[in-house]
Amino acid sequence: MLLYNLRLAVISLRKTPFLSALAIGAIGLGIAVAVACTTIYYLLASDPLPGKSATLHYIRLDSWNPARPWDDDQPELPPTQVTYRDAMAMLESNVPTRKTASFVSDMVVRPEAADQRPFNLSVRLTTRDFFPMFEAPLRWGDAWSPEADRDAEPVVVLSANANERIFGGGNNVGKKIWVERRNFTVAGILDPWRPPVRFFDTQGNAQGAPEDLFIPISLAPVMEVVSSGNSSSWVNIGDSYKERLESEAVWLQFWAELKDPVQKEAFQRWVDNYTDEQKKLGRFSRPRNNWLQPMMEYLVESEAVPAAARSVMVISQLFLLVVAINLIGLLLGKFLSKAPEVAVRRALGASRKAIFAQQITECLLIGVLGGLLGIVAASGFLAGISRFLERATEYQLNLPMIAAGFGLALLAGTIAGAYPAWRVCAEPPANHLKTN
Repeated sequence: MLLYNLRLAVISLRKTPFLSALAIGAIGLGIAVAVACTTIYYLLASDPLPGKSATLHYIRLDSWNPARPWDDDQPELPPTQVTYRDAMAMLESNVPTRKTASFVSDMVVRPEAADQRPFNLSVRLTTRDFFPMFEAPLRWGDAWSPEADRDAEPVVVLSANANERIFGGGNNVGKKIWVERRNFTVAGILDPWRPPVRFFDTQGNAQGAPEDLFIPISLAPVMEVVSSGNSSSWVNIGDSYKERLESEAVWLQFWAELKDPVQKEAFQRWVDNYTDEQKKLGRFSRPRNNWLQPMMEYLVESEAVPAAARSVMVISQLFLLVVAINLIGLLLGKFLSKAPEVAVRRALGASRKAIFAQQITECLLIGVLGGLLGIVAASGFLAGISRFLERATEYQLNLPMIAAGFGLALLAGTIAGAYPAWRVCAEPPANHLKTN
């Protein structure tokens, strides 16, 4: 019966090609908009490191002003970053499986080609654990050694973009580049890496690209590197760089990889003991408030996914609903034009159920064809957005979104055709048999 109804649906679509194309195109447009916007939201809001994010914890210590909280509206919140001295102290802990402190800056790079002028690139000062913790994809070479972290060796990991700009691409591990009048050795080169959300640092632009260069954070005091990211302090940080490092300014992000609740509890104790010792030195005057915040909880609280993305997704789905409702009139006219044919079939013994099933099959076929058109259009739309935003890897349809697109298309076809199908079945056959 299904194949029979499909054959009749194809014949019906061919009889009215203009109306059929209009209905298919309308659903295709609605699906393209809804699927593209839903895909963008889905990618932004999904777990960036499935199976691992639960082990990564963002560390927050309440070293803020004893007279007032970090956030007056939410006084229970500690600062979103930590001081340099606290970050360096936590790097000495042996409790976490891995740990990393980092901040961002800008530095001048001298390219290899003699005819190119020096240019600025974004730099993340961090530790070697950054790369395995956040699964940064190394194409050539590796992260620098633990000794490089300890001894402040001038080594660098390049992004794919920086490798292209400096060397013109290819494997350049072991080569030298000049960064801020210092000769660095290339330890590794990343594959193109542009996650939808900068899950390792949402302090600035949460949807921005990762940095171009990665160097050991131990070089910060050697090169007197100043952060170009967010920095806050409740007291004067002083004039010298040493005073900045020893100040209460918060400007670093600290992450710890804790494999299980036992390890998390052990590190919580370590952090609490550390801040209690600092209290004896006159710091941490506020009540103890140390957070080991799981990654997904941190991303939600920091609003890494823009509220506008969710709003656009809802609006796009409402647009599809409006398209489906507007198609009701079109399909009603199309189906009622077949009332004489339906009357004859009814007179020959066809039940209302069989007639309704035939009309709904045609609506579902319109939905499937519109869904196919919409999926293709959504894929092109996402490719255009990726190209415009220079995001070549993440804004792409996946199987769940394709399945959701066809599901929405079938739903839209059903909404658009349910009433017209019922209406033509409710027509008394006698009204049309008398006139034919």
